[in-house]
Amino acid sequence: MPEYLLPDVGEGLTEAEIVTWKVKVGDQVAINDVVVEIETAKSLVELPSPYAGEVTAILVAEGETVPVGTPIIAIGAPDPAAARSGPADGGASAIDLSNPAASGGGEGESLVGRMKADRGPQRRARRPLVDAAGERFARAGVHDVFNQGVTDQQGKVEHLVSAVMHDAEDQAGAAGEPVAPPAEPAPAPAGAAAGDVQVLAKPPVRKLAKDLGVDLRALTGTGRDGTITRSDVEQAAGSPGLETPPPGDAVSTRRPMASSTTGGGERETREPIKGVRKMMASAMTDSAFTAPHVTEWVTIDATATLDLVARLKERREFKGVKVSPLLVFARAVMLAMRRTPMINSTWDEAAGEVVVKHYVNLGIAAATPRGLVVPNVKDADALDLVDLARALEELTATAREGRTQPADMAGGTFTITNVGVFGVDAGTPIINPGESAILCMGAIKPKPWVVGDQVVPRQVTTLALSFDHRHIDGATGSQFLADVAGIVADPATALLF
Repeated sequence: MPEYLLPDVGEGLTEAEIVTWKVKVGDQVAINDVVVEIETAKSLVELPSPYAGEVTAILVAEGETVPVGTPIIAIGAPDPAAARSGPADGGASAIDLSNPAASGGGEGESLVGRMKADRGPQRRARRPLVDAAGERFARAGVHDVFNQGVTDQQGKVEHLVSAVMHDAEDQAGAAGEPVAPPAEPAPAPAGAAAGDVQVLAKPPVRKLAKDLGVDLRALTGTGRDGTITRSDVEQAAGSPGLETPPPGDAVSTRRPMASSTTGGGERETREPIKGVRKMMASAMTDSAFTAPHVTEWVTIDATATLDLVARLKERREFKGVKVSPLLVFARAVMLAMRRTPMINSTWDEAAGEVVVKHYVNLGIAAATPRGLVVPNVKDADALDLVDLARALEELTATAREGRTQPADMAGGTFTITNVGVFGVDAGTPIINPGESAILCMGAIKPKPWVVGDQVVPRQVTTLALSFDHRHIDGATGSQFLADVAGIVADPATALLF
């Protein structure tokens, strides 16, 4: 039966977490039906089925993180109804690349199963679950038909079961030991020596058992053919008499650390570093220790900007469109770049060049339940004010829902981060990798301000600009920040740019 291998959905994906299965064993699916939602290092992506038929097995549980190329679901022979929904060539599995649902909404182009007509079928390197399993893949001649578009897997895919589900054969083969049939698993005696009994468990489950200090040989699997599952390990880890790692050990699943002083109350909670949070940590570390950051600050009277926002909301062009100070700040940034284009550039270390961009892909840093993401509005400088307002509204709404696609976060040239929404005055932002500057918007608050020879209440805010001092000097950065501040303080000065 065909097995669906976790595909590379773009951006150099190496692994992904299974978040939610949209089908269960026994369901009938057609080609392009969404079967699973996965979380990559950047976003949530819905994967469509490359096969039609009955779901015969779910091979990876929700919450598990597996490498690209891992079988995640098995789909049996199609029933007549599902077959009619398949391709007309009588069996060749294909993906409808014009179906936006195939990628979770991708402007008509599927992120998965994508083929380049001018390049022909492309083979890519896959990461095996273990080295031995990867060798069995190669010997069986099995390929990822979902990503490569070939149809020769039907007669060979049966080799995958022993290579992936029963990797104990690989371990025994390396030691020259016979392996008992998988249908007759037996728990090891209490005093059995290491290696006397072969254990059926997938690599993620083995890693979990190792992290939790659980001896797999002492467990009886409740999975298919006696395979030990994640729940078996977790249940054993919570049972008395089993060794658990000390508090300093890393764990791969979220688990509370019991208090020794409060009678069982939780004192610590551990969460795995993965997905967006892992990507963000890596990107921020690389940026902070690669580009020498300089941060400059300016405090300004933004009363005129708030007055402008109030007037724009009353205009019929903006009916049904969210208008906020961010819209004015975004336009001010792009106008100010006309005087200081170096702000919108990239330091290319490999080429030994500074690349000045003549377009603006404006990134907006958004805090989401999954972590910080920075989607960007493509060619924002080419949009009028109404279209820019719509684009910013759609971008932030999609980010909050966790539906931002990898393509929407690639190619940014400048970023705005708004900490003012949290009531924070300002901060020292870290430059988004691949860019040269980032502007931080602080909260707009009523404060005493000197106007002429009087102190009056005004709406005041602080802006902070961080830039890459390798190629942006202090004069350039200061000029840009002063221009942005000038437009925010008096939007009419935008006519000068």
